[in-house]
Amino acid sequence: MKIFSRLYQLVMKWAMHRHAPMYLSINSFAESIFWPVPVDVMLAPMALSKPNRAWHYAALATFFSVLGAGFGYLLGYALWEPIVEPFITTMGYEDKIVVAEEWFATWGIWVVFIASFTPVPYKVFTVTAGMLSMAFLPFILVSIVGRGLRFFLVAGLMVWGGVRMEAKLFRYIDILGWLTIVAAVIAYLLLRN
Repeated sequence: MKIFSRLYQLVMKWAMHRHAPMYLSINSFAESIFWPVPVDVMLAPMALSKPNRAWHYAALATFFSVLGAGFGYLLGYALWEPIVEPFITTMGYEDKIVVAEEWFATWGIWVVFIASFTPVPYKVFTVTAGMLSMAFLPFILVSIVGRGLRFFLVAGLMVWGGVRMEAKLFRYIDILGWLTIVAAVIAYLLLRN
């Protein structure tokens, strides 16, 4: 089934839409607080479709992601008990917050860098940093570095790979999509205990 190639073509159309930068900005902001869709899903095809704007898109993603992180921090800091904690309980994420607290205790500020640069759910750490009253300025500075490195790396890879990369990606997108789903299911089955 060629589900992923159809989705890829759809995402590439969205990436060329005149409002795509606004959608990228909204996604970047929301992803740092609660949204499950990674910024890279929009940033990569946007950088591929308009390589001359790739650095601008990476800067937009970084700015709005860090702005969202600051908002997530403030939610955790000021509204933990009345709003955030009930939401986390409803979503069944209590264990994720416990893990985030343990990581903060072990690695301190480095956990913000790890979460901002890697696929680890950054949103969990933005809210937890506020709940734990982490120093705000270091939190923002490390977020700028981590998010900036990640998004400029994604944009740079798309510019560097260009049309050849897009052609190869399109050729193997269905295989890669199904392999990702299989890997996610296996990881879930192995880690659910």
